[in-house]
Amino acid sequence: MPQVLLIEDDTSVRDGMELVLRRHGYGVETAATGEEALALLAGERGAAVELAVLDLMLPGMDGFEVCRRIRARTATLPIIMLTARGDDEDIVTGLEAGADDYVVKPVTAPVLEARIRAALRRAEPAAGAGVGVGASGSAGTGAGAGRPHHGDRSEHGGLVIDRAGLTVTKHGTPVALPPTELRVLLELSAAPGRVLTREHLLASVWDHTFLGDSRLVDAAVGRLRAKIEDVPARPRYVQTVRGFGYRFGPL
Repeated sequence: MPQVLLIEDDTSVRDGMELVLRRHGYGVETAATGEEALALLAGERGAAVELAVLDLMLPGMDGFEVCRRIRARTATLPIIMLTARGDDEDIVTGLEAGADDYVVKPVTAPVLEARIRAALRRAEPAAGAGVGVGASGSAGTGAGAGRPHHGDRSEHGGLVIDRAGLTVTKHGTPVALPPTELRVLLELSAAPGRVLTREHLLASVWDHTFLGDSRLVDAAVGRLRAKIEDVPARPRYVQTVRGFGYRFGPL
């Protein structure tokens, strides 16, 4: 039974969402404030939590700061943020703080449950992610030849990607990547030099088909660049191809 932490200050909304999640087979821990949620995660009960659903508009410490603090503790816990309106600025700020996905309230039970299932799938071991990239949702060309490969381990300048071990190192130092960012990197690096559209990445990484969610891709790429690029504003590894999407290299 997957364990979900629901962080929502509105009692009626929290109770309703908890009931829905329990009916769908989830175990649920609840918190009414960010402080309560962080304390829970730091304790014994927090060890069992596999995903957090986080309202942005919380009393006291807001959801943005809660998200940042969770990310400072762990790179692997999936976070879905709840926003009361489709405010682009709030959504982008939340994604930049480390959220993996978002839903706009009021949210229907099928939408929330589908987003949770997709987030939990992304958090599973990503071995094989990115295999077969380029059959659809890609543009441009580029064979990506010349990269040293040793089985599931590939070297790209100072960046080493171990697809079997699901580890990334930069100049010999491990890079901690949340599951979503790791899957983006695996997907792009599977076909160096080939352009992948945002639609392709949304479908392959997030299981989304609505192009309006492309900011999920852009935010994840921005977070990824901050961790693997020497100068994120001048990326060597994850490059933007305007009007199309992103490509890995060529270096």
